[in-house]
Amino acid sequence: MKIVLPLLALLSAAPLAAQHQHHEPAPAPAPAPAPAPAQDPHAGHHMPPPADPHAGHDMGEMDKAPVSPGPTMETPTPPDAGSGPPRAADAIWGAEVMAASREDLRRTHGDFPVFWFQGDRFETQVRDGADGYLWDIQGYYGTPTERLWFKSEGEGEFGSKPEDAEVQALYARAFMPFWDVQAGIRHDIAGPDTTHAVIGVQGLAPYMFEVDAALFLSHRGDLTARIEAEVDQRITQRLILQPRVEVNLSAQDVPELGIGSGLDQIEVGARLRYEIRREFAPYIGIEQSWRIGKGADFARLRGEGTSATSLVAGIRFWF
Repeated sequence: MKIVLPLLALLSAAPLAAQHQHHEPAPAPAPAPAPAPAQDPHAGHHMPPPADPHAGHDMGEMDKAPVSPGPTMETPTPPDAGSGPPRAADAIWGAEVMAASREDLRRTHGDFPVFWFQGDRFETQVRDGADGYLWDIQGYYGTPTERLWFKSEGEGEFGSKPEDAEVQALYARAFMPFWDVQAGIRHDIAGPDTTHAVIGVQGLAPYMFEVDAALFLSHRGDLTARIEAEVDQRITQRLILQPRVEVNLSAQDVPELGIGSGLDQIEVGARLRYEIRREFAPYIGIEQSWRIGKGADFARLRGEGTSATSLVAGIRFWF
C-alpha cells in the first residue's frame, strides 16, 4: 500500500500537467531597438556665439527719457528725400491728372494770398441808464506768413456820437506756429485826435485761447497797453459759450483821454452764441466792467460810473 498510493498520485497529476501545458502564456515580445540618434547637420562645424543686439550701443543713454521735438520744431527731412525723379507719379497716373492735383495742392496749402473778415462783436448793450452799442471787427489780407491786418472797435450810446472809436492798420509776420508779431499805426476817431504807433502779438495760446496784446505809443509820448483773451467752449457742435476778458493799462496818467496810470480798466464777460451757419451766429451774454485807480477818479469827474453791468445781444459773423 505504501508503494501503490504514491503511484496513484503520480498518475492523477500527469493529465492535469498536460492540460496546463497548452495554456501557458506566450513569451513577451522582445523590445524594439531604440532609433538611432538624428545626425547633427552642424556636427564638425565651429558655430560662433550669437551676436549681442546691444553691441556698439551706449547702454547709459537708454536710461534717458526720449526728448520730444515740441510744437516749434519739425522732423528733419529724410536723407533720401528728393533723390528720385521729380515727377515720378506722372509715369503712373499721367501728366494731366497730376497737374490738376498739384494745382489743387498749391491752391490749398501753398503760400497764397487770402482775404478774411470777421465781426467778432457787433452788439447792443442794455444797462442802467442809457443803452449803448459796440462794434469790434478785424480782418486781414495776405499769405499764411505775411499779412496786412485792419482792426476797428468803438462804443457809444444810442442817439449820440461814439465815445471811443479807433482804426488800426498793421503789418504782421508769423514768428512761430499760430503766432504773429504786428506793427503799424492806430488812429482814434472819437475824442481827442490821437495817433499811436503799435506793436503787439496775436495768436492762439495753449488750450485754444485767442490772445491779442499790444503796446500803443501816442504822438504825445503816452504809453498804454491792451490785452484781450477769449476762448470757445463748445456745448454742442453749434452752441458755444465764449468767456472773454480785456485789460487796459497805462504807464502814466493821460487826462486828455481820461486814462489813469497802472491798471485802468477791466472787462469780463461771457457770450452764448448759436451758429446757424459757421459764418453767422447770433448771441446773448453779460459783461461787467470796472474802472480802477486814477481811471476811476477821471470817470467820476466826468460824471460817469466806475462800474457797469451790461446785458448784450448781437451777431458774430465772418467770411
